[in-house]
Amino acid sequence: MRMEKEREELVRYGRKLCEAGLTKGTGGNLSILDRKNGQVALTPSGIDFYEIRPEDIVILDLSGKVVEGERTPSSEWEMHLLSYREREDIDAVIHAHTMYSTVLACLHWELPATHYMIAVAGPTVRCAEYATYGTHELAVNAAKAMAGRKAVILANHGILAGAKDLLNAFNIIEEVEYCSEIYVKAKSIGDPVLLSEQEMKKMAEKFKSYGQKKSIRRETEEARG
Repeated sequence: MRMEKEREELVRYGRKLCEAGLTKGTGGNLSILDRKNGQVALTPSGIDFYEIRPEDIVILDLSGKVVEGERTPSSEWEMHLLSYREREDIDAVIHAHTMYSTVLACLHWELPATHYMIAVAGPTVRCAEYATYGTHELAVNAAKAMAGRKAVILANHGILAGAKDLLNAFNIIEEVEYCSEIYVKAKSIGDPVLLSEQEMKKMAEKFKSYGQKKSIRRETEEARG
């Protein structure tokens, strides 16, 4: 079975999304790219995260052709693959239907710099133009709005985040959702005071080390060189 470790990781993080209250049921999808082999492990379509098994994970090449797997790949497969084709800094992608990010998505609002932790994703998180789920148009809109960022809000839909591994992609989803909740609640009282562009540039530098988490596997790979 190809990409066994990646399959197990996808199952674990899918359940973790639900346990953290970041999505539920089948609301979202996750993938990991093996850049050496040009293959992507992707969660299947329409299976509850608590029911997905490693053998349910689908392996695709970067053109979208199924290399291994009996299940139907997530309908958002093109959104994942476009991230990998266009971004060398992204080897793992998570899409989720988080509550507060989706509130902003339904307003077609971007998430501004109301809290410094947004720096894990960028100086802001833009909202992509609306497109029907599972379409080429959505993939293109998401990639465009995510340029120079590690996350994007999908209009009337949810959130997408990418990083070098699932650990950091999950961290971005979690922190953007936290910042979205703060922003939504602050807006219900008044107008939040935004951090300056200069301050966010400072945060971007600090987060090159502070904002990046290392998995045990990644630390081992780096130690091996």
